[in-house]
Order: sequence, then C-alpha cells, then structure tokens
Amino acid sequence: MINQTIWITGAKGRLGPSIMEVLNHNREYKVIGTDIDVDITDLSQVEQMMQIYRPTVIINCAAVSGVAYCEANMVQAFKVNALGARNLAIAARGANCKLIHISTDDVFDGKKAGRWTEFDAPAPKSVYAKSKYAGEQYVSSLCPKHLIIRSSWVYGGSTGNDYFGEVVAKGKAGEVFNAPVDKVSTPTSADELCKFIVKMIDTVEYGIYHAACEGMCTRNEFAQFILGGMGYDVALAKGNFEPEQSSTLLDNLMMKMTEVHEMPHWQEALKAYVDKVKTKEA
Repeated sequence: MINQTIWITGAKGRLGPSIMEVLNHNREYKVIGTDIDVDITDLSQVEQMMQIYRPTVIINCAAVSGVAYCEANMVQAFKVNALGARNLAIAARGANCKLIHISTDDVFDGKKAGRWTEFDAPAPKSVYAKSKYAGEQYVSSLCPKHLIIRSSWVYGGSTGNDYFGEVVAKGKAGEVFNAPVDKVSTPTSADELCKFIVKMIDTVEYGIYHAACEGMCTRNEFAQFILGGMGYDVALAKGNFEPEQSSTLLDNLMMKMTEVHEMPHWQEALKAYVDKVKTKEA
C-alpha cells in the first residue's frame, strides 16, 4: 500500500539517482523523478506537477554547482538555487507537503576554528554559496514543513563528477597535483547521505540538519586516502597551502540531539565506497 508520494527534483544529478534507487525498493512509496524536463524556476510548471502527482514529500536535489561556473553564470546560479527553491517552497506550502532541501557547507565562510553547528550564522562568500543560502532562506520562510540538509565534501553518487573522480583520474595518469593541507572538513559519502535523507522522509523532524560523516581531515589527507585505497602512489597528492586557510567542518548537532540517525566515520565510509568502485571495475 502506497503511503507516500515522493517527488525528487534533480533526479539525474549526483544524489537524485541514488535516492530513487533506495526508494524504489519500498512499496510504500510512489516515486516521481524529474530533471530538466520540469523547470523548477517556472512556478507554473511546479504547480502543474503538484496538481498531477500530488506528492506528500518533495526532495529538492536540483542545483547549479561548481564555484567557478557559478561565478561566471550568476543569474543561472541564483535562478536555480534560489528561485527554484522558492517555487518548490510555495508549492509545498500550498499542498501541506514536506520539503527536504539539500544544501551545502559552503554557506559558512570557513573562518571558524571549531565545528559549525546548525545554530551558527552563515556567511557565504561565493556566488554558489550565496545562491544556496538564498534558497535556504526561501525554504525556511515560505514552507512550514521544511527540512534543510547541509553536508560537506560529498563524493560518489551517479555522475562521477566529483573530487573522488578527479583524484582517481590523476592517479591513473600518474600525474602530480596540489591537495591543500589547510583546507579542513569531512568527506561524506553520497551513499551515507542518501540513507539519512531517506530515513527523514517519515519523521516529523523539521528545520536545519547537518549530515556529514564523522571525523575530520585535510584535502590532502582525503586525496591520499583515495589514492592509497585505489592502489595508486599517495605521493602524487602534493601538499600545498592556499592563499586563505578555511574549515567547513560540520557538527551534526541536531542529529545527535534528536538521535534520529548516526553517520559513520569518514574513513569507514570512504573505504566502503573504494571497495564498491573497485568491484565494479573488476
């Protein structure tokens, strides 16, 4: 018996296909996935989808990402990341629908020495970060039943267009590359992030949740772990210093307080993903 109808936007992006795969195994869910076929920046198209499918939950994975790309395409970045989120929030509110909105650790400026909690004030610097934070603000102000999920250094998923893929490509080519020793956060497996997102569908939890794997590392340590796990020379990841030190280390404080879920350590999750990749390549 179907208990929830779930609409996933950005269903062909990094997270969307993984979430759909998990949800399609549960007969209690009817899952609708859309990508560029439904323009979330067009409110009339969003409302039409709501009228046709009447979802009870929307998971917004649609986004324009890439810091450099967003800097060069500011209008498109804000249109998708902010206006698109606004339209989904308006439609969700009208249908008394739960909106799960995927955001990012980039909403913080990276200047804090410790971990960022859900109660710290964002201070986005890049166009990408500002557009994502604008989307958060629209969602939180327009849709009462909202859940904003921030994560950090997400790798895996379906596209392969991520830091993991970049490092593996360098490893295969035997090419030396810079991997900063002064950029700190936590690598987070898309598989583990999807588990948390799916778990939150049937909860009555709302607000902002951080969902990053536990532990911490530098970008250099992240790269070396990937290289070593995949059987490449770890020395290819050359430690360097960036013009500005930064840390977007997230504390899953809300998750710990509500005890709804527990994320694994980043090394455990990354090893599992490396094994998964190596199995597929074998």
